[in-house]
Amino acid sequence: MAVSYKNRFNIPYFTMKRVLITGGAGFIGSNVARKLLAKNYDVTVLDNLSPQIHGEDPEHTSPLYIGIRDKVRFIRGSVTNREDWLEALSGADAVIHLAAETGTGQSMYEIEKYVNVNIGGTALLLDLLTNTPHTVRRVVVAESRAIYGEGRYWSDELNTYVYPLERPDETMARGDFEVKYPECTKPLRLVATTEDSAIHPNSVYGITKQVQGQLVHLVCKSIGVESVSFRYQNVYGPGQSLSNPYTGILSIFSTRIKNGNGINVFEDGRETRDFVYIDDVADATILGLEAEGVSGHAFNIGTGVATDVLTVANTLKKYYGIDVPVTVSGNYRLGDIRHNFADISQARRLLGFEPKWTFDAGIAKFVEWVNGQKIQEDNYDKSIEEMKRKNLYK
Repeated sequence: MAVSYKNRFNIPYFTMKRVLITGGAGFIGSNVARKLLAKNYDVTVLDNLSPQIHGEDPEHTSPLYIGIRDKVRFIRGSVTNREDWLEALSGADAVIHLAAETGTGQSMYEIEKYVNVNIGGTALLLDLLTNTPHTVRRVVVAESRAIYGEGRYWSDELNTYVYPLERPDETMARGDFEVKYPECTKPLRLVATTEDSAIHPNSVYGITKQVQGQLVHLVCKSIGVESVSFRYQNVYGPGQSLSNPYTGILSIFSTRIKNGNGINVFEDGRETRDFVYIDDVADATILGLEAEGVSGHAFNIGTGVATDVLTVANTLKKYYGIDVPVTVSGNYRLGDIRHNFADISQARRLLGFEPKWTFDAGIAKFVEWVNGQKIQEDNYDKSIEEMKRKNLYK
């Protein structure tokens, strides 16, 4: 039975005792699980312990998995498997659906895998909620800032907000990396992306996350289950995979630095992202689980601050105290965006969300954690060669 409370922002919320987290051994999921356990939730985790994230021997080498292993009801399985879903859903009051393939570049050539896991797994969940007995009353799903493609801009010439499409190969090949918009000859002004901004993903990953969110909101409404979705920006912090060369710029750069290898900064180094610390993301996710009156809403979760990639590289070097060369190469990946940072006013207003971690403080904490870890093999060059073979890296 749900119990109603009010949080410190006087926003009503309710608790549900039994929560299923798919992908609950992953970076975000394991942090959410630990916070829920501290609040006396019963937590079930469904996770396939992907080697790309957890290594080949997760029982001994994955701190994310080891940190929750004996504290939750753990099911090693796949969201693409009906029987695994049925076992995991048994008795659940709510589902936090985080399980997904997450590499933007990798998604451009492992298309079937990304669609099957991200869309197919979500469709299977919703099919079971629609057609089998269950106790689920709310589904929280992870979308991504990738659904927006390029961010939101203001055009003085058109006196309106505009949403540039994917940057063409031939333009970037000339070293011109800024976005363009038809009828605009003057530079566009980057502004924060709101939840009602145009959705036009320019990667397979982004498309799958868009469809995940749309499916959850549409189907849950029709069957009387509440739904909340989160469009996370670039999440980082202690515990993220240091061995996955396909996602997580801070992890990729850190592994390069710790191995004494130089950093290749794509484009001109001025491309920006909104980096949000893992504790803030986990707190926001739990607010989305508990808050009343938010069903059907999507929330941006970030800091509302744009940080360029060259700053990221130099900040990491500073905190590691390791002087490796940083090369602004002019290389680029097809499908990458130029800029995007979040407008988080809706999450502030409806959830009481407020990020507590600045970029500098978060990086310092992240570096402190990395320094305590075993130095990982640097597979960055292998991932670049793979993208070159697929004609996605220039």
